[in-house]
Amino acid sequence: MKIEVKAIHFTANQKLVDFATKKTSKLDTFYDGIISAEVILKVSKPETTKNKIAEIKLSIPAKDYLFASKQADTFEEAVDLTTDALKKQLLKYKEKIQDK
Repeated sequence: MKIEVKAIHFTANQKLVDFATKKTSKLDTFYDGIISAEVILKVSKPETTKNKIAEIKLSIPAKDYLFASKQADTFEEAVDLTTDALKKQLLKYKEKIQDK
């Protein structure tokens, strides 16, 4: 799976990029047909709490993509929440295609 990490309006350090890549790559264990993943990290309203947003878009065959977006106090927490949401979507999708 090809993983691309983008930081919008800030520069992400290598540790954060590695964390996002590692977490996203683990989604392969739930469905091995993932073609690519695009991780977008951005800050909304820098003066507020829970202002870190992580969005992940997974390209999968037979369907355009799966998408999840979560907001939290840290990018790590936002990435965790987003990957958890995508795990559920992948399991539901996998179950759906096996029923056909």
